[in-house]
Amino acid sequence: MISELPRTGVCVCDCGLNIAGSVDTADVEEFARALPGVVCVVRNKYTCADPGQNEIRRAVVESKLERVVVASCTPRMHEPTFRACVASVGLNPYLLEMANLREHCSWVHAHDRDGATQKAKDLVRSAVSRAQQLQPQEEPTIPVTQAALVIGAGIAGIQAALDMADGGLDVYLVEKEPSIGGIMAQLDKTYPTMDCSI
Repeated sequence: MISELPRTGVCVCDCGLNIAGSVDTADVEEFARALPGVVCVVRNKYTCADPGQNEIRRAVVESKLERVVVASCTPRMHEPTFRACVASVGLNPYLLEMANLREHCSWVHAHDRDGATQKAKDLVRSAVSRAQQLQPQEEPTIPVTQAALVIGAGIAGIQAALDMADGGLDVYLVEKEPSIGGIMAQLDKTYPTMDCSI
């Protein structure tokens, strides 16, 4: 028995002419409408801009989307933007998938519009399939003790402990020898001044 696919929305971005200059984004938009589980497709000139993000928010709410695919630029650049966007209307941010139509498609196939458009469709189809397999994730919050442990009470360890203590941390300094100072404490004089090492 096949379970029903999650309600998926696709947003296709022109990215000005960065994508639309090499890819027929209107054709990609129509292609996305026919994919299984896709209930909403929007196309924007700049999806990362506020009006584009507002379109995504509206689509999530009005179409009761359970997954979102953004076909635009590299996730490295705007994935946090789009995750925050869908989270702002109550969708788990890990139910978002991106298809990189700019770096992986339009920029590398700038002189082959038909080929670039076909590849863009393949990327969108793959992203939709992946999005429909995603599961909601939660980021745990773990309390952090504002303290530091410095192992070794040589000159470097002592200075590190002092610097962190000056920064407001509780510092625990551990030394295996019976006295602090490390090798420096064992020297009589230091080069080049021949001053006392302690």
